[in-house]
Amino acid sequence: MAEDEGITIKKSENFSEWYNQVILKAELADFSPVKGCMVIRPYGYAIWENIQGFLDRRIKETGHENAYFPLFIPETFFKKEAEHVEGFSPEVAWVTHGGNTKLNEKLAIRPTSETIINYMYSQWIRSYRDLPLLINQWANIVRWETKMTKLFMRTREFLWQEGHTCHRTKEEADEEVLKMLDVYREVYEDLLAIPVIPGYKTEKEKFAGALYTTTVEALMPDGRAIQGGTSHNLGQNFAKVFDITYIDKDEKKKYVWQTSWGLTTRSIAALVMTHGDDKGLVLPPKVAPIKVVIVPIIFEKDKKIVLEKANEIKNTIKKKYSVTLDDREGYTAGYKFNHWELKGVPIRLEIGPKDIQKEQVILVRRDTGEKKAVKFEKLSEEIENTLNSIQKNLYEKAKKLLEENIVEVDSYKDLKKAIEEKKMAKLSFCCSVECEEKIKEDTGATSSCIPFENFEEGKCVVCGKNTEKSVYFAKHY
Repeated sequence: MAEDEGITIKKSENFSEWYNQVILKAELADFSPVKGCMVIRPYGYAIWENIQGFLDRRIKETGHENAYFPLFIPETFFKKEAEHVEGFSPEVAWVTHGGNTKLNEKLAIRPTSETIINYMYSQWIRSYRDLPLLINQWANIVRWETKMTKLFMRTREFLWQEGHTCHRTKEEADEEVLKMLDVYREVYEDLLAIPVIPGYKTEKEKFAGALYTTTVEALMPDGRAIQGGTSHNLGQNFAKVFDITYIDKDEKKKYVWQTSWGLTTRSIAALVMTHGDDKGLVLPPKVAPIKVVIVPIIFEKDKKIVLEKANEIKNTIKKKYSVTLDDREGYTAGYKFNHWELKGVPIRLEIGPKDIQKEQVILVRRDTGEKKAVKFEKLSEEIENTLNSIQKNLYEKAKKLLEENIVEVDSYKDLKKAIEEKKMAKLSFCCSVECEEKIKEDTGATSSCIPFENFEEGKCVVCGKNTEKSVYFAKHY
């Protein structure tokens, strides 16, 4: 592989530039001629399809159905919930004309769909028999980011799913919030092999218009945290604004309790950052579009027999795993090795004339680089064991990184030191907006979450007030 086709900078030396190179050179995405937007290339989209497939299955298994709502939202809808519009107004893109005709009312390009979905719910819900209403939407979202574009991490348009549900009681809504948050934990931990910290967002960081917000938070190798997915109890705020009521069993008219929850293509950024190395992507097998690549070692006199055996192996493996045979001419075996390492394919099988004589292939793991000879008759079993081992190893490696980079701090001085050293700090905290703003101003860090089981008494490291809450802080993407 030519030098400029591989990764030319170490992950440890310039994390941001390393990340950009991996995204571009592994052909996950590219910059668009439309400022702030990205093009997701087929390989990147295949990863998203695997995330989408896993999550969509879990969404349906938990009783939800998919639907689709308009991209455009009338301005009057948006202004109905004051906290919601205040939270999103800086990021909203507006349509003012249709062709040459000025619209009577501006239309927002959805930054989130609460308002238009809730209008429809107000038309559909009449009785307690209509509840719970459990709907999910797969869609694109536009938020007019003004910061520098970072592919998959910060773009004006991105892909996501957003669930919107209605319930009879707060207790039912609370249960829904935590159920779907745990589904997001599954996506990160079971599929992407990324450990997360679940918890509540502080009042300052909660979703605009929500009663409370829960989150799964991941820590990246550069010391910055990523909000992995959020699940909100919206209370009855939107229900009252949009008059979403039902006649209950006692024949009284009541407002529904609502939730919303979402996960985006930002998950791909977390995947790349967590597992990638100086050679490029390292993909957990469960999310990898290609699980096995076969690279034949070809010499002209043995070409036919090697390719025949390589194809035979491919046809056997493809019954169970996604597999590619790289039989391209004009490229050396070394070039192909580097190419598929850059792409993060979990297993590479090398086969040459000497291997055929020995009735074996050489199996190479992407995560560790370990090589071993495997007999043909044991290959299927070995592939399965190795894929499981890679998935487990990547998770355990990431969990070790998370645990080693969380620091419990007892003073404001120690908090500042932890953030300077690119750690995630856990501290006693009163959760006031004033103290949180001071931390951000002094360190650049914001709160990640308040872990769920959190009953230790302490004093806020900022103001000294008694508190029973600990909060994680880190610099965030």
